[in-house]
Amino acid sequence: MSQHEPSVPTPARTSVVGAVVVLAAGQGTRMRSRTPKVLHELGGRTMLGHVLAAAEPLGAEQTAVVVGSGREQVAGHLAEVAPLALTVVQEEQLGSGHAAAVALDALPKVAGPVLIVNGDAPLLTSGTLVGLVDAHRSAGNVLTVLTAEVADPRGLGRILRDAAGAVRAIVEERDADEAQRAIAEVNAGVYVGDAAAVREALTRVGAGNQQGEQYLTDVLGLLVADGARVGGHRAADAADTLGCNDQRELAARRRTMNDRVLDGLMRAGVVVIDPLTTWVDVTAEVAAEAVLHPGTQLRGATTVAGGAVVGPDTTLVDTEVGEGASVVRAHCQLAVIGPEVSVGPFAYLRPGTRLARGAKVGTFVETKNATVGQGSKVPHLSYVGDATIGEHSNIGAASVFVNYDGVAKHHTTIGSHARTGADNMFVAPVSVGDGAYTAAGSVITDDVPPGAMGVARAHQRNVGGWVAKRRPGTPAAAAAEAAEARAGERAEDQLPDPAPGTSSEGPR
Repeated sequence: MSQHEPSVPTPARTSVVGAVVVLAAGQGTRMRSRTPKVLHELGGRTMLGHVLAAAEPLGAEQTAVVVGSGREQVAGHLAEVAPLALTVVQEEQLGSGHAAAVALDALPKVAGPVLIVNGDAPLLTSGTLVGLVDAHRSAGNVLTVLTAEVADPRGLGRILRDAAGAVRAIVEERDADEAQRAIAEVNAGVYVGDAAAVREALTRVGAGNQQGEQYLTDVLGLLVADGARVGGHRAADAADTLGCNDQRELAARRRTMNDRVLDGLMRAGVVVIDPLTTWVDVTAEVAAEAVLHPGTQLRGATTVAGGAVVGPDTTLVDTEVGEGASVVRAHCQLAVIGPEVSVGPFAYLRPGTRLARGAKVGTFVETKNATVGQGSKVPHLSYVGDATIGEHSNIGAASVFVNYDGVAKHHTTIGSHARTGADNMFVAPVSVGDGAYTAAGSVITDDVPPGAMGVARAHQRNVGGWVAKRRPGTPAAAAAEAAEARAGERAEDQLPDPAPGTSSEGPR
């Protein structure tokens, strides 16, 4: 299960707008970061990526993203995540109204409803945007603003309504009087309006405010003065409308988004033992009856099949976990973990690792660009890089697949039903045939034929008295001397008793 808004089903494409305009030119100085504000990440996407994903079901004919500060980085990101979007440069950041005007100037042929949204609202959902567009159409409005009822409206623009409840204006807090600041309904910074009407009203927006900027909010007041039908649509969940201006707010948005993801997963039958310590990106998929233990992080395009158990203390990045697999205290990236596989604890699966059904990668094992066949095991303390291991083979503890010669990487092949000894080194390129064995402590540099025993180690040679000669006076020499003395005493104790009538000096 994977969806942008786990607690709300992804809506069908029932609403269509002529264009979506995303305002993403702000510098975001309060983030205290060299990264443009809209490129800060949460839940597996950038803030801008979340906004684009929420707007996608609207079926816009065109999408324009206004960039300014950090434009090269933002444009580069758009090329990756939304290559069809039009990048519009706002050379001077003269306010939201100016940014919207620059975008509409770049879309001269757009007609009908246009959605204008800020690029720093990552919690926006498709359901909320569809509801806004539907309300706009059903009311026959020229412009509709998304609003929210919040407990603490400080810093936000207030919605001013008349006695009949009709929206009459939006006033920014810095320009509001005391009575207006007490209003709890705020502007969410999302508008849908007739392209021609909004375009014309933007030409009349002035900069007569404390910031000396052209506010997009003034468009609403101008249209009201013209007698146009203007409305407000209140979001069902105020959290959808929250922006993100500093690192504290970004952390809070991460928590809200993760709570939504986990709520959706648990409703679908996923077992989340501790939601406070479990983090799942919106791009990940987890099937019903999977179990996520504390400290689990599922990032990117990770998928976890039903019956799999992940964690505790496990991070999976773009990794596939098969049905019934177990992954414990492991870090895995771009790996494929097959059904009924056991990984960990303390294993590191690097990109290109593929574990077939029933395989095992155990404690303190690192793999990279390695295929481990069905039922095969790499249980302990080993490195398997650039290798293929057949079915039902066992790799002895402390084995190293020596894949790099200082210039190029080389491949090692271990056949099926092979048994390799502990403390082996396989110097690639090399192969061990089906059913073959290798002796413990061997450095395998030549191919081992099927069914053979590969032995590559020198015969042991003991040099007696070496410590006494080369390390006299050391604790080692003293320990050796004492051990030799004890051995001599034991040897004397084992001598046979003298025969009757004899002595140690001979017959008498």
